[in-house]
Amino acid sequence: MQHYLQFKDLSADEYAYLFGRAALIKKKFKAYEKHHTLVDRTLAMIFEKASTRTRVSFEAGMYQLGGSVVHLTTGDSQLGRAEPIEDSAKVISRMTDIVMIRTFEQTKIESFAANSRVPVINGLTNEFHPCQVLADIFTYIEHRGSIAGKTVAWVGDGNNMANTWLQAADLLGFTVHVSTPNGYEVNQAVAGLRSGDSYRVFTDPLQACQGAHLVTTDVWTSMGYEAENEARRAAFASWCVDRPMMAAAAPDALFMHCLPAHRGEEVEAEVIDGPQSVVWDEAENRMHAQKALMEYLLLGRQS
Repeated sequence: MQHYLQFKDLSADEYAYLFGRAALIKKKFKAYEKHHTLVDRTLAMIFEKASTRTRVSFEAGMYQLGGSVVHLTTGDSQLGRAEPIEDSAKVISRMTDIVMIRTFEQTKIESFAANSRVPVINGLTNEFHPCQVLADIFTYIEHRGSIAGKTVAWVGDGNNMANTWLQAADLLGFTVHVSTPNGYEVNQAVAGLRSGDSYRVFTDPLQACQGAHLVTTDVWTSMGYEAENEARRAAFASWCVDRPMMAAAAPDALFMHCLPAHRGEEVEAEVIDGPQSVVWDEAENRMHAQKALMEYLLLGRQS
């Protein structure tokens, strides 16, 4: 049994398989061909953080695979409050086949997984967001081919997305240019990198974008940090991805954002709605990449 709690939980070879499988699954979806590999399997989705894309992509994806879904919110599950996380894991994993959790601390999902009889997927924690970067890299491959040897510019907060991009670069052989305001840097210890060779730090976000093949960002204030909103707005004022940053990137550079986006804050409307933006493909690809992931965790490699 295998869990997916961080990007580094899978190998480069496993990712190569997943990207190819996701492409096949998406092709069949577009052609209205059934792909019911998970008939009679049940996905439990546990949400302690609100979600739009995570819920829709996992729920629609599981139904498209022929399975069913149980949806639990904070009020329904009281994960770690009314009942210890370990007990919840033992019960839920006896009744379902796979579990996706979107919560706060990474330690919560790790405790759940340690007591689960079925695979557990990280739908987002404060520290990591592996399913989003899985979809982002799949999207890059769709549009530009292999990401190996390329440069990704991360402009903004040193958050769960930044941590996950660094893990991906460390594993898949590309480089991340990181530019964050002072005090919001990526913590290499949290990211859990083998070395610092796969990323470079820039104080100037424009320099970070120089020659990049992909420019990506996230909201300035992630869920759980709303009390810092005003301080972050002031600190991040120069970290809005704008047209000069995209002009500094490679001529065929793409722009991505994991959404929701705040136009005029972390990205200019002209960028996210412009010709280099692939955010809508990126959003849709959450579903296809996660279908490949769930199938793999439950069935292994399929021919």
